[in-house]
Amino acid sequence: MPRKIRVLVVDDSASVRQTLKAILESDPGIEVIATASDPFVAVQRIAEQVPDVMTLDVEMPRMDGITFLEQIMRQHPIPVVICSSLTDDGSRTALAALERGAVDIISKPKLGTKQFLEESSIRICDVVRSAARAGVRRFAGPALRATPKLTADAVLSPAGAGAMLETTEKIIAVGASTGGTEALRVFLEALPANAPGVVIVQHMPEKFTASFAARLDGLCKVSVAEAVNGAAVLPGEVLIAPGNHHLLLKRSGARYYVEVRDGPLVSRHRPSVDVLFRSVARYAGANAVGVLMTGMGDDGAKGMLEMKQAGAFNIAQDEQSCVVFGMPNEAIKLGGVDDVVALEAIAPRVLRACAGIRR
Repeated sequence: MPRKIRVLVVDDSASVRQTLKAILESDPGIEVIATASDPFVAVQRIAEQVPDVMTLDVEMPRMDGITFLEQIMRQHPIPVVICSSLTDDGSRTALAALERGAVDIISKPKLGTKQFLEESSIRICDVVRSAARAGVRRFAGPALRATPKLTADAVLSPAGAGAMLETTEKIIAVGASTGGTEALRVFLEALPANAPGVVIVQHMPEKFTASFAARLDGLCKVSVAEAVNGAAVLPGEVLIAPGNHHLLLKRSGARYYVEVRDGPLVSRHRPSVDVLFRSVARYAGANAVGVLMTGMGDDGAKGMLEMKQAGAFNIAQDEQSCVVFGMPNEAIKLGGVDDVVALEAIAPRVLRACAGIRR
């Protein structure tokens, strides 16, 4: 049998530590080797046995979780999943954690935490499994449960012949998950102010995407915003799917716009890259360039194949620059990818493809 994933749970609440331990150990592939009430106790536990994954609260006595995360990622990088009660105003803290190397975020409410964690048990175990496979880096300056895994059919039927013939109006569609917050920053910072319109699905909890978009907007030449229903997709503008909602590309005449929609989890996610990519295949076809970045699982792989079959040019991030080479690898294996490049080369390759240079 394969070795179990060893987890250290760090949280100042004894009830949360107990609940997380019970949830994680309900998965036969995970064991909680220790718990800690604060970072100082966590250091002692790590000295005794290094975990494969650490879950980490933010608001704790003696040292906050962000400071501890930064120290860990500088000295002894470990895949870290932030599990914290973050309000809307505190979502900047979550983004700070992702910037400092956290693999993923599990948001818990201030009230009713035990019930929330129990109801979120499948996602928690999936995130920890994903984190165990992540390639973490030093900071310089997440067996899946037997639950239905829906396809994009649950939100949008397969693409027909609705896309326009190739035009001068291009659309860039991007999907990312674990490690994607940093990958998207690198990609978007390299785009010029007049780049074609961009639509993005990044697997991220609800209420974090607005702050994430605002942060990117302050760093990039292009304008970046959280997508709202009916927003036009325009050159020089980037729309990011809001957490917990699917994002679809639509077209009215020659005008592209987005639809923000509720719906079931697709490929275990909402928003789902497969849903976005299917809509892009249907309404943009050969006018689109697809990008699939770092991430666990296979969300986006089938949708990217559909985009290619509709005439789009598709790019995958290479294994060396991915935090988790899951989603891009699945798309490559399905035959939906035209080129595989390093993270820093994605933006120039996308612009070349938008200019009609496909070699």
